[in-house]
Amino acid sequence: MKDYSSYGPAYRNFKVRDDVYVPEPVAEFSGENPFTRMVPIRGKYKDINFDETYPFLDKSLKFKFFHTLIYLIAWLVAFPLNRIRFGLRIEGREKIRRNRKLFKGGVMTVCNHVHRWDMVCVLQAMRYRMAWIPMYAEPFNGKDGFKMKYVGGLPIPDNFGGLREFNRALDTLHERGKWIHVFPESCSWKFYAPLRPFRTGTFNLACKYSLPVIPMIITFRPRTGWRRLFGNGEPLLTIHVGDPIVPNPEAPRKEEAKRIRDLAHATMLEMAGIISNPWPSGID
Repeated sequence: MKDYSSYGPAYRNFKVRDDVYVPEPVAEFSGENPFTRMVPIRGKYKDINFDETYPFLDKSLKFKFFHTLIYLIAWLVAFPLNRIRFGLRIEGREKIRRNRKLFKGGVMTVCNHVHRWDMVCVLQAMRYRMAWIPMYAEPFNGKDGFKMKYVGGLPIPDNFGGLREFNRALDTLHERGKWIHVFPESCSWKFYAPLRPFRTGTFNLACKYSLPVIPMIITFRPRTGWRRLFGNGEPLLTIHVGDPIVPNPEAPRKEEAKRIRDLAHATMLEMAGIISNPWPSGID
């Protein structure tokens, strides 16, 4: 079994099955704080106030047009390109089809945050459904803000008025039976193979709305064959889909959120072939 201690403190005691590929680190990941933000905001040029005046659910014709357009581009361009450029494989997607009746009132998907195109991978695994995605607010002020807004991003505000409207938007989405996706690791660590701790708030949300939770995890494969001719040596991607986890509405929400969090984390470790992980399921 290979020793990954040379990869840095963020890989301490990390062990995987012999058939699991672990890419070399592309950055010096923090071995102390798993929520360290590694990706800078690209070209910050706006200063949006995410308060009670911000349209978390934009009803304008402009939003509807670009929301539809960006998904059309994803279906026609990004999804095929993801298959070609990153060799995307999807394992376990039949679990979504098999449980479709369970998802009529909405569902929450969760995945590790390890790639610029990981949301594209999630959407493909979801059988091309649209999703609404709570996101760190600051990048909405940069070059990626347009895509983040019109793909269905909901900026998470840091003030009371904004949080009230943010929660109202989530209430509305739940009433409409929409799919919600959350990256419970909260920030992206590119090509990082271990699974970081999850923010418990993600699973509080699932318990609040009694949403089934579908755990997913992205793993890596070495770039082989004709794909070695491009891609700058970046690994190929596989996304694994787990069985849905259903909250118990009779259980106290705090304890149930932790149970779901721990079960989702353990399920994702198993799907990824991780035997020993550097991080716990959550840091409370």
